[in-house]
Amino acid sequence: MADEIAILAGGCFWCTEAVFLDVVGVKSVESGYTGGTIANPTYKQVCGGDTGHAEAIRVTFDNEQLSYDDLLDIFFATHDPTQLNRQGNDVGTQYRSAIFPLNAEQEAKAKAAIERNNADHGDRIVTAIEPLGEWYPAENYHQDYWANEGQRNPYCIAVIPPKLQKLRKSFQARAKSAAATA
Repeated sequence: MADEIAILAGGCFWCTEAVFLDVVGVKSVESGYTGGTIANPTYKQVCGGDTGHAEAIRVTFDNEQLSYDDLLDIFFATHDPTQLNRQGNDVGTQYRSAIFPLNAEQEAKAKAAIERNNADHGDRIVTAIEPLGEWYPAENYHQDYWANEGQRNPYCIAVIPPKLQKLRKSFQARAKSAAATA
């Protein structure tokens, strides 16, 4: 078993976290902030849009069960990588679509994933490949948000279930919940 880490930003971290927690081979998902200019940013600071940070997730996965390529394909299928600095009603650079490779191999695979997925998105993918900056875990109440708080949050109720349905439909063999109901 070989663990690998991926850092991805696909809009609201509550939404991307919920998706990846349901992927076979994912061991953990931590919501946090990266890509910005100040140390130890708070949620309020990042939401203000002035720190340069993206709401992101750090995914720890078993690369014998889930390849980085497959993880990126799920990422592109479960958020809108064609919207610059926004996801739906969430607007600002903190909601950008970005991949933060941990090494040259991940960077090459990220570039290939953009090329591979671009046709499915009308050749309009704007997902950036950004240098890995300092990682700052989000406050505790953001961790596992969908399970703990999100199912009472109207925003999450509107946004997360369609993302989970897309995962379960497009990547049925990769979804823990689909495997549990099969």
